[in-house]
Amino acid sequence: MSDSFENYVTVGEAAKRLNIHPESVRRLIRTGKLSARKFANTWLIERTMLEQFANHYDPRPGKKATLL
Repeated sequence: MSDSFENYVTVGEAAKRLNIHPESVRRLIRTGKLSARKFANTWLIERTMLEQFANHYDPRPGKKATLL
């Protein structure tokens, strides 16, 4: 990994940013919806990727509200 660790956040930090539980972040990583790298048994998410994901992510389960 040639990038600086300053450019990455942990699962806990990502969960706070997305307002969801850390296990939900891990689920997003496992399903491939959020890209991450594993380093020393810790998932690291690139800050820019997290921000792009956060701009389009709705944490509410089930059907999404739509405007009529």
